[in-house]
Formats: sequence, C-alpha cells, structure tokens
Amino acid sequence: MDSYRIRDEFIKLGQALKAAGFVESGVDAKYAVLDGKVSVNGEICLQRGKKLVRGDEVEFDGKTLKIE
Repeated sequence: MDSYRIRDEFIKLGQALKAAGFVESGVDAKYAVLDGKVSVNGEICLQRGKKLVRGDEVEFDGKTLKIE
C-alpha cells in the first residue's frame, strides 16, 4: 500500500491518482474513473473531482493508496 500526505484539507481523486503515479495524466485519470476502475473506501467512484481526506483509501489496478 502506498500513502500520500496531503497539505490541505483534501485532494481531488484525479489529482491523487496522478500524484501517486497510478496514471500518467489527467486524461488517463478521467477515463479510469469514468470506466469504473477506481474505488474509494471500497466503493466504485465515478467522480473524478471527489474530495479525498485523510484516512481515505483509493484502489486502482491492484494498487492501494492511503491518504494521510
């Protein structure tokens, strides 16, 4: 499991996928989310702009990212 420490109150899902290196670009993040390949806290998420806060877990392509 990877972790990503945020500086503000939240980070958007698309930004977190890019920052963690799970996708190459914002376009890749957009399609991964819209295709239902990303889950947040165990539930499929179709909102690329979903706000993630500390404690949230993102799963994509067999990888997990914990927001800290």
